[in-house]
Amino acid sequence: MKNLNPNTENSIEWLTPPEIVKACGEFDLDPCSPIDRPWDTAKKHYTIRDDGFNKEWHGRVWLNPPYGLETFKWVKRLADHGNGIALIFARTETKGFHAQVWRRAHSLLFLKGRLKFYRPDGSKGKLGAGAPSVLISYSPFDTECLRQSGLGGCLVTVD
Repeated sequence: MKNLNPNTENSIEWLTPPEIVKACGEFDLDPCSPIDRPWDTAKKHYTIRDDGFNKEWHGRVWLNPPYGLETFKWVKRLADHGNGIALIFARTETKGFHAQVWRRAHSLLFLKGRLKFYRPDGSKGKLGAGAPSVLISYSPFDTECLRQSGLGGCLVTVD
């Protein structure tokens, strides 16, 4: 079945812009890494072949989870881990966002504008994402990394 969302260019695999990851600092693990990636996002990468969700997570985690029905399953796993940053759409009204972000996050950086994600070959998508994006911190250290990142947007700490 063809995906008719014009912002996806009919692809299911989109990569985080490398400047976003770099601005957030060094990560120990990316449990949702593409099999073929043009740049590293962490010291260690798990791909779909590794079943990164069920592997042991360690250190500071970078998480750009699969978008859609499984997003908040992965975000919950990062919240339970308590050390890292997630990049997801800023769908602030959803049950998953309320349960795993508003109730558990340390801070959120709502990014200015819409991101242009990259293809696995390293080329940038032509269109902006289908929704605004947010970086979610699950520790004071990660919040400070977001504060110092220089990324445009608004940083909100969560009570």
